[in-house]
Amino acid sequence: MSLLRDIQGSAVDANEPIGTLLRKCKILAVRLGSSELKSWVECELNGYSERDDLPEYRIMSVGCKGHFSGGFGSSMSNAEIPSRCIPKDFREGLFTSYLAQPISSIESLIKDSDGGTVQEPWPADVTAHFGMKMYQGYNCMQAWKVIPVNALVGILDMIRNKVLNFVLEIESEDPQAGDAPINSQPVAEEKVQQVFHTYITGNVQNVATGSTNVSQHAVSNEQNEMFNELLHALITTQGTKESKEQIMGTVEEMRDTQGTASFKENYNRFMSVLADHFQVYGPVVAPFLPALAAIVP
Repeated sequence: MSLLRDIQGSAVDANEPIGTLLRKCKILAVRLGSSELKSWVECELNGYSERDDLPEYRIMSVGCKGHFSGGFGSSMSNAEIPSRCIPKDFREGLFTSYLAQPISSIESLIKDSDGGTVQEPWPADVTAHFGMKMYQGYNCMQAWKVIPVNALVGILDMIRNKVLNFVLEIESEDPQAGDAPINSQPVAEEKVQQVFHTYITGNVQNVATGSTNVSQHAVSNEQNEMFNELLHALITTQGTKESKEQIMGTVEEMRDTQGTASFKENYNRFMSVLADHFQVYGPVVAPFLPALAAIVP
């Protein structure tokens, strides 16, 4: 079997470790004489040393949660942390996950996950600094970023798709390119470079469709902030626990499906729940309704 066909088989086989696929790509990079492909493979295998070098698909805006302690033994566990409670200069770093680790580490996170999410802790000094500024009368004892596992699975799938598209295009240029002698340049350097930028570093699609507490970097931070502010406003509203959980759940569903076909359905569900409890939540939600309606496709 040719190297190109071998890589294609590994790319479509979800059971093939992503590291094995990438190491085959490293062999291909050498045979094609592509320093760019080799560099990309090395970064995926060993991790990215510089945040500025991270590709878009490894950067995502996330939700954050924390454990809070209040007076007289009161507490809140796994409570949402509204982004508006954090100064703007710090929001991006605290509500964005930069996945710079080797791809094998991401693969391990998926296998070892429990409950559909993984956590990335906030630095202890940051939690201590902002702990009293999130909920009145409560201090944040521990905080973390919430990264859904299906978003991580999406990263692996995206890499497989990128590799598959790349090798298919190279195969159309020369079916034996993967088995050519080193330094023989089976495909013109300019063509390899063009294919690399088209299929490896080109525009990426949203990989977090339907996930919880996450949106890809392509979703505007303004919209994410708006949803987090709405959640914070609902938390402080005097409603029943059941109704509050119901309406907040629909808000989280809307936030997590921005830009997808599911958003309109979740928006309609939110409006239905709001109508049932309008006397309680109407005044709180009203300022947000125009912005929500503008997102509906």
